[in-house]
Amino acid sequence: MTTVTNRPDTRPRRPYFSSGPCAKRPGWSLQALEGAALGRSHRSAIGKTKLGQAIDLTRSVLQVPADYRIGIVPASDTGAVEMAMWSMLGPKTVEVVAWEAFGLEWVTDALKELKIAPRVHVGAYGVLPDLSAVDTQHNDVIFTWNGTAAGVRVPNGDWIADDREGITICDATSAAFAMPLDWAKLDVVTFSWQKVMGGEAAHGMIVLSPRAVARIESNVPAWPVPKVFRLAKDGKLIEGIFKGDTINTPSMLAVEDYLDTLKWAESLGGLSALHARADANARVIHDWVARTPWIGHLAADDGTYSNTGICLVITDPDVLALGDSVVAAVAKGIADTLDREGVAYDIGAYRDAPAGLRIWCGGTVERSDLEALTPWLDWAFAAEKAKLTRAA
Repeated sequence: MTTVTNRPDTRPRRPYFSSGPCAKRPGWSLQALEGAALGRSHRSAIGKTKLGQAIDLTRSVLQVPADYRIGIVPASDTGAVEMAMWSMLGPKTVEVVAWEAFGLEWVTDALKELKIAPRVHVGAYGVLPDLSAVDTQHNDVIFTWNGTAAGVRVPNGDWIADDREGITICDATSAAFAMPLDWAKLDVVTFSWQKVMGGEAAHGMIVLSPRAVARIESNVPAWPVPKVFRLAKDGKLIEGIFKGDTINTPSMLAVEDYLDTLKWAESLGGLSALHARADANARVIHDWVARTPWIGHLAADDGTYSNTGICLVITDPDVLALGDSVVAAVAKGIADTLDREGVAYDIGAYRDAPAGLRIWCGGTVERSDLEALTPWLDWAFAAEKAKLTRAA
């Protein structure tokens, strides 16, 4: 059994490692929101200007192709994915790829709500399904680029056919702004402000390729489409959605916050700088795991390791020998202890995932805070293991 190590002296300056809502940008304060159009209609001149700026800056920072449309939609990333599914599916067989809780939600919706009998490719938590088995040439495909609850991402878009006949719907909420997205392979891309950019919840983004627009305008769904999911009217795309004319009322405070973070990203050097920050942050955790015997990655293949929500499992043989309930208790004990200490907030594994820890490493987190965190993780684990020794 391990002896409790000395309590670390250095603390993370910002103990915010939640996988959503995620950490605010470095230096953020409420003063960043002073220019918000509060008390004004989102349909006023200033409201429409701000919403248009959010769309334009998204295109610039995320490097979205000029012929793709970008819209602000209700209900966060979930609403954006649902909007695409309810508006666009039906003409072709649908392939759904899932390996953790959020991807499985799209399986449930396709099967039980839309009743379209998709071909389902499911991998266990930590294991990417066989992407070569997905018929991306002939069928529609729904997948997450990065599985937030498993710490597993697709390595690239090479598995998607260039000459595909269907459309690809990509849930990229924990990938956009942190990982390269292969736009040529993606027809619908969705994300939310509260993930990689550390914005506020309830607002989603949907990005449509010309092929996606053509599908929307040619498809008549076999099911009623709720107002908040409607992308077309009388067989034509509702263009206003992609110019800041939102379906429902957005929070102008949240809009201002998103604008602030986009401007911060531009000041760093844009998308490449955001990618570099996430990669450097993730490397801190990956290197620590490589030299630490009691912890390991939930992801089985290092080629699929996430650089945002990194999911970890306890690998210490003494703890594993005591059974799953003890493993879960130790993981919870670590997360609870570091929360009480004000060292790391919200680092427990997702509720449906295997017991463990989940540490956010996106670009709004500082590498120095992750470097300060790892000794505390060792200390907290040693303390939990010592409890087991005393109880034995």
